[in-house]
Amino acid sequence: MLKGLALTPPVIGRIAIGRVMEKNGRRLPEKDDEFTLTSQVQNKEGWVLHPVDAQLRKDPGAKLRSIPVRLLFDDPDLSLRANYTMFDRATGRPLCVGDGESCKRVTLSGMQSLPCPSPAVCALAQDGNCKPYGRLHVRVEADGSTETGTAGDELGSFVFRTTGFNSIRTLSARLRYLFAVSGGLLAGLPLELRLRGKSTTLSHRTPIYYVDLTLRAGSSLAQVVALARQEREQQAALGLDQAALDEAARQGLALGEFEESEEEGVEVVEEFYPEPGMGGAHPGDGDDLGTRRARAPSPPISLRGKLHRKQEALGARATATGDPGASHAGT
Repeated sequence: MLKGLALTPPVIGRIAIGRVMEKNGRRLPEKDDEFTLTSQVQNKEGWVLHPVDAQLRKDPGAKLRSIPVRLLFDDPDLSLRANYTMFDRATGRPLCVGDGESCKRVTLSGMQSLPCPSPAVCALAQDGNCKPYGRLHVRVEADGSTETGTAGDELGSFVFRTTGFNSIRTLSARLRYLFAVSGGLLAGLPLELRLRGKSTTLSHRTPIYYVDLTLRAGSSLAQVVALARQEREQQAALGLDQAALDEAARQGLALGEFEESEEEGVEVVEEFYPEPGMGGAHPGDGDDLGTRRARAPSPPISLRGKLHRKQEALGARATATGDPGASHAGT
């Protein structure tokens, strides 16, 4: 088995709430108010729709705002992977991944474990270089049955990527609540991804969208927990071991320092980490979109302030890379 290569859940499609559009020769993220399920293939027009997308739309012109899903794993941290993440914009290579307490960072001396102060107070995280970045893996049940869910692949998943705080916080809370109330039987619960909207003071009444994970319409908590318990007993009788699957996934993720490859990172950077001032707002964090567009422009920074910020950033880079000369590079 290859070392240093994280084994992530097999992906057969994507779930998005936006798209990347070409405008004036630039590819910019654009928000949307519905889900779109795509394959992993792109053409000149963008991502090719997955056949499941059409199956879920009862009316071809209807908005897709809910998706019937099941989880692959019982462990919430396997279904939703969320970290503070900074990518190299040029190569798509992950540079620093942390949880708010500690991080793994690429330096000139190699991979190092360092304290993670969170992006709000990290000098390296200026200008949106570091964000909360989450990946939710689910099985999609186009007709409500597990046999044909996720295009007939019971171990394949659709991935929903987001850098939206509201989506990450809501999904994390739902997974932990459902795990507790079901006695740890998350993988057996018939659930639904739901697109929700809200307005905030900062969004100036503009709707912003985020993703929630709920019971399916018409189901009660007692019903779905009882169903999950019954299905787990049937699986055990057939020799299916959910705990072993969780452990295999856990060990696979631990094999690599970072989960994203450079190839995946390039797409993530384009869609979720646009260059400052490009005017785009990435679709994966639509819940941040209204805040970003409505925020008043920052007051101009004095020359003294700019020099002070630059010196702080250079000092932080010198600490991260172990190169004491880096702190004097701009003087």
